[in-house]
Amino acid sequence: MAAKILLVIPARYASTRLPGKPLVKIAGVEMIRRVADIAACICRRNEGCSYVVATDDERIAEFCNGVGVPVKMTSATCRSGTERCWDVVEQSEERPAFVVNLQGDNPLCPPWVIQQLIDACRSTQADVFTPCIHLSWDEYDRLVESKKQTPYSGTTVLVDHAGYALAFSKNIIPAVRKPDKAREQMALSPVRRHVGLYAYSVDALQAYFQLPESLYEASCVEGLEQMRFLYNGLRVKIVETDYRGRKTTAGVDSPEDVQRVEAILREYGEFDLS
Repeated sequence: MAAKILLVIPARYASTRLPGKPLVKIAGVEMIRRVADIAACICRRNEGCSYVVATDDERIAEFCNGVGVPVKMTSATCRSGTERCWDVVEQSEERPAFVVNLQGDNPLCPPWVIQQLIDACRSTQADVFTPCIHLSWDEYDRLVESKKQTPYSGTTVLVDHAGYALAFSKNIIPAVRKPDKAREQMALSPVRRHVGLYAYSVDALQAYFQLPESLYEASCVEGLEQMRFLYNGLRVKIVETDYRGRKTTAGVDSPEDVQRVEAILREYGEFDLS
């Protein structure tokens, strides 16, 4: 029997720049429904897989109930999507083996990336699973340029020989000391950009709230909560993926982000969720 996997979609109504953003329409479809449709597609393709929206807002719950999207009310004290995921697990009669934290404000999350995480969960020994993009030299150059404008936007990851994370950083790691020579010797750059999507074993998710915080989580340092796992010796498997030629964007946090997502959908079309 396939391991049970639960996709949790944390959805928070409050947003300074885009109030009520889960219910904001993108090309005529509410954002939370777009993400739920992606999750539903994944669940149809995988035995033992289910999904649920996790929210503390009655307006989101009412909408989900009205369109047939599974939803659970979570505590208003949850400070993060990770905490909301655990709240849902604690309410479940039967605990899943793995939990995927699928952000409710990412309607452009490719379904194949989620599938690759699930495949890794079922075939690889690790505590946490998260994707990365192995950058070409052109992509590396664009990242270097973007860091000049927004130095702490975007995260990179170092991996070991078996594809497990060694470190995450807001800086570009590894440093490329001799770029000309590196380009001659390497077809791809040595840099991997982290994609902020996570799957956890249920034991690792529970442990997260009991493990000591690491120095690297502090907002005055890296501000990366995933470093808690590495700091405490848990194994984080990095799953290499790509966007298959599509453009993408980070989470939707403003009216401008909505416009960017709509432009991408006009250019590339909707995902195939059949």
